[in-house]
This record gives sequence, C-alpha cells and structure tokens, in this order.
Amino acid sequence: VEFAESGGGLVQPGGSLRLSCAVHESIFSIYNMGWYRRSPGALRELVASMHKSGYTSYVDDVKGRFTISRDSAKNTLYLQMNNLKPEDTAVYYCNADPVLYFPDRGNVWGQGTQVTVSS
Repeated sequence: VEFAESGGGLVQPGGSLRLSCAVHESIFSIYNMGWYRRSPGALRELVASMHKSGYTSYVDDVKGRFTISRDSAKNTLYLQMNNLKPEDTAVYYCNADPVLYFPDRGNVWGQGTQVTVSS
C-alpha cells in the first residue's frame, strides 16, 4: 500500500481535525508530498504541499488554518486543520507532489479519509 489516510470524521464549524497518512518508505524518502481533497461535485485539488526541504505551500482557501507536516522516522504525513468550515467538507488524500504515475497502473491513490464539517 502506497498511501493510507486516516483521521477524518464529522466536526462542527470552527472545530479541528488532524489527518495522518502512512506513506510507503520508497515514496516518502524521495518525493515532495501533498494533501489533496475532492469535494462533492468537484475535481480533486492540491491544498497543501511540503518539499523535502521543509518548504510548505497552501491554496488560499486554507492558508492560516491548515498546517502540513511530516515525520520522516515514521514515514507519515500530517495535516492539522483548524477553524474548519463547511466548504472544507471533502475526501482528503495524500500523494506525492506532483502525483505519482506508475507506467503499469497509472496514478495510484489511497482510500482517502472523509472530512465532514457540519452543525
């Protein structure tokens, strides 16, 4: 398994969640990583990325609210999400940035983790 996301759930507006993604060691040690999300009726989008150097970037919608981090000893990527809004409702995935492409399988994704923000 290349990517295994966890930590999603139902949370009220203004609440917080911390997502985790266990990444295969062969990927985590080489590639920059990112968190993606797919909202209902929308395409999957990159919301946060982290270079191996530690440099991070975010889409405007989540700046100041989301924080991406990585633990190289555990091959795990995290996304701390604070002050959640209903429009953050989506299935969240992790992957390399840019997304990995395997010649025999194409793009490979984990199962994702559902985040629902609702009162």
